Amino acid sequence: MNLALAIAIYVVCWWVVLFAVLPFGVRTQEEAGSVEPGTPESAPAKLRLAPTLLATTCVAAVLFAGVYAVIVHKVISLDDIPFLPRYDATTTGK
Repeated sequence: MNLALAIAIYVVCWWVVLFAVLPFGVRTQEEAGSVEPGTPESAPAKLRLAPTLLATTCVAAVLFAGVYAVIVHKVISLDDIPFLPRYDATTTGK
């Protein structure tokens, strides 16, 4: 796996994990009992960006390590995926 592919896979994993981790531990202004004027009641009462980014980075690193291991050690090949077409390396053209 080259470096560009590894970075691209990590970035995709990081963003997916970020959107999965964002709602954890969030208290809305309505739940906290103090709604700031001009904001919706569903807005977070306290921004906890640093712990969220740290958790996202750690979980994405573990997920990327698994994906990296599967790709490098060829645990799953394209022929193992049932809905993909089969390609024979010995034939060319047709």
